Amino acid sequence: MSFPWFRMTLLSGGLVGLGYLLMKATVPTPEQTYAEMAPDLRKKVDANRAARLAQEQEMKRLMDAQAKASEPTKPIWADSRNS
Repeated sequence: MSFPWFRMTLLSGGLVGLGYLLMKATVPTPEQTYAEMAPDLRKKVDANRAARLAQEQEMKRLMDAQAKASEPTKPIWADSRNS
């Protein structure tokens, strides 16, 4: 009594492939979703994007300033300010 591993593998692969093809055929891209939005929703999305980009730029600016202020050759526990 042996289990038909080869047929089961082919069937499983076929089902996964069919599911992937159905997903690619039916799920819209982010650009398509944005194009179909109502104008008021587009304004909200654009405002959120602008706020997120501003926050990321501020975080990057702070990280760069912190990296320039610290000495990379000394470990953090050797800092004389902590004593």
